[in-house]
Amino acid sequence: MLLTQRIEASIFDLDGVIVDTARYHYLAWKRLAGELGFAFSERENEQLKGVSRLESLNLLLQSGGITDVTDEQRQSLASRKNEWYKEYLATLTPADVLPGVTALLEYLRSRDIRTAIASASQNAPLILEKTGVRPLFDAVVDGNSITRAKPDPEVFLQAARLLGAAPAQCIVFEDAEAGVEGALRAGMGVVGIGDAQRLGRARFTLASFRELAPAELLARIGGPGTMRGEAE
Repeated sequence: MLLTQRIEASIFDLDGVIVDTARYHYLAWKRLAGELGFAFSERENEQLKGVSRLESLNLLLQSGGITDVTDEQRQSLASRKNEWYKEYLATLTPADVLPGVTALLEYLRSRDIRTAIASASQNAPLILEKTGVRPLFDAVVDGNSITRAKPDPEVFLQAARLLGAAPAQCIVFEDAEAGVEGALRAGMGVVGIGDAQRLGRARFTLASFRELAPAELLARIGGPGTMRGEAE
């Protein structure tokens, strides 16, 4: 079906889309699991992508068969993991921005397409500062300003409001299944970044932003002067 809305705003997840901090999350969760006495694999870590810190902890504890944990203990464990994660983040530089990201953001803004971050991470301000990309975003919505984690659409709808765009005029770039689902629930189009099979509900997927030049990508998702669906 031909969609007539033009894309006026673009919304980006942060971890795994703008910068690859997923490896730091995994190292910190793996370290916590080790202290708790069980192994935690990269495959199991895939379940944690795009969800909140406490929900990630719950999934980690489930994978280790640990159920007898108080709320106070959960908060302590989550804080410990986050301190380790922030130690890793302190080493970030602009060189850690994923290939093709800066060129795409600059091109979108040159075409008057507004940009936002929509992330569950409470460390988003630190990541954006360390990588130097904060000036390329008109708005940032992160784990400090939302109450419900993906796949709830709250983070995307809040980003759209800050950008002054209707959901149908937004395109989301996501690397997590929970994020794709949340964007769809928000009534937005989604481009998956990563594994096509895992992100199959996205409109289409890219292995990375290097796969298409910014102008080609904009034509495919539908930017100014191009209706969504025309390039399909």
